[in-house]
Amino acid sequence: MTNFWEFNVWGYVVLTGALLGSMLLGNSIKRLTPGLRQSLLPTSVIGGVILLIIAEIYRFTVGKELFDTELFGGNGMATLEIITYHCLALGFIASTFKSSGAKLDKKRSAEIFNTGVTTVSTYLIQGILGLGITIIAAKVVPGFFESAGILLPFGYGQGTGQAMNYGTIYETQFGFVGGKSFGLTIAALGFLSASIGGVIYLNVKKRRGTLKISSGKREIYTAEDIQKENEIPMQESIDKMTIQVGLVILAYIIAYGIMYVLGLLLPGMKAVIYGFNFLIGVLAATIVKGFLTGFKKTKVMKHEYVNNFLMTRVSNFFFDVMVVAGIAAISLGILENYWGIIIILGVVGMGATFLYDRFVAKKLFSEYYEEQFMMMYGMLTGTASTGTILLREIDGEFKTPAADNMVYQNFPAIVFGFPMMLLATLAPVKPIETLLILTGFFAVMNIILFRSFIFKKKK
Repeated sequence: MTNFWEFNVWGYVVLTGALLGSMLLGNSIKRLTPGLRQSLLPTSVIGGVILLIIAEIYRFTVGKELFDTELFGGNGMATLEIITYHCLALGFIASTFKSSGAKLDKKRSAEIFNTGVTTVSTYLIQGILGLGITIIAAKVVPGFFESAGILLPFGYGQGTGQAMNYGTIYETQFGFVGGKSFGLTIAALGFLSASIGGVIYLNVKKRRGTLKISSGKREIYTAEDIQKENEIPMQESIDKMTIQVGLVILAYIIAYGIMYVLGLLLPGMKAVIYGFNFLIGVLAATIVKGFLTGFKKTKVMKHEYVNNFLMTRVSNFFFDVMVVAGIAAISLGILENYWGIIIILGVVGMGATFLYDRFVAKKLFSEYYEEQFMMMYGMLTGTASTGTILLREIDGEFKTPAADNMVYQNFPAIVFGFPMMLLATLAPVKPIETLLILTGFFAVMNIILFRSFIFKKKK
């Protein structure tokens, strides 16, 4: 019999309230603090840091993890990791359901393709430098996990969810004590690099008079943005938002079925398969989306059920919760011997991403290189949301193609990035060989990226 006054009934609700409440508090602090407001730091990061500070103060004074107390259900740290894990996939699934509605010419298709290749090339340079640093560090720091640096591209390039996924794989499969917290901390440093580093760059360019900053007008949506022609009504027998969430969950259940079957067929690869939950979720969402398109063409379905505006809200909600839960799940005590290495990784990751993406933007996107650079740098040190925030500072109305490049580059990025995800599982076994393969892969990707310069047609 369930007693509704017991902590095991309310623990998950209290934990969810803490996550959302910290974001509300973080939003208020950001709006009231000029320095934070100018930093463009996402509210979800501020909320996560608030919870992390409170949890560390509690651990220091009481000697226990705050989120593992009875108030939060007795196993809150594990729950935070589960929330981070699922929200990564759910956010990607919601993004996949959105329709582009755009017809691309040859030039635009090439720019989108190049953006996807740049994304993977940045992952690779982050991985090469990160792995190189930790291979050297392992020779100096006894017992240090020498392949830890491969988490740099997952923390910077792919964000909190993937950093935790691979940190967990390294911790459970390869004995990297504190692997989850290591990856999550790298991801948190990525947000700082994107937000603070991006603002410093914008201010320097502004003072020099070489860059015009947008006026900062609030985003205004028209009725056409919210409700497209031939869509189902906002409210009928079922609310339109319920439909959007239902489609996302349906796709995720299908993804779970695919992972379950693959896990049975390849039991030795279970950790890797479930670590790709976001990728398999994108595949499942594409399948569901294909069925919806088919139903529409055969007149089985007369109206459009997916709404881009609402799907964006659903996606952003999951990504916000992912970030705040991921930062709150960090255990700083486990990392006390590794802070020097973590800081070095963070600084090198920021510098390499900045220099490489700026070089690519100048070479291949000369017509709008500042906008393309801001978008790529923000996205490849934080998330797509951070890239959008930085881009909006100089292209508030998204007049350049940079925003579209970020949205549509996912397919080539996933295709070319998939081998690197597999290589990440080789790194703990053969770190030197993995480093060499990553270097060769980086060279190949840059040949593809700069093909128009390398293989110039003779007049």
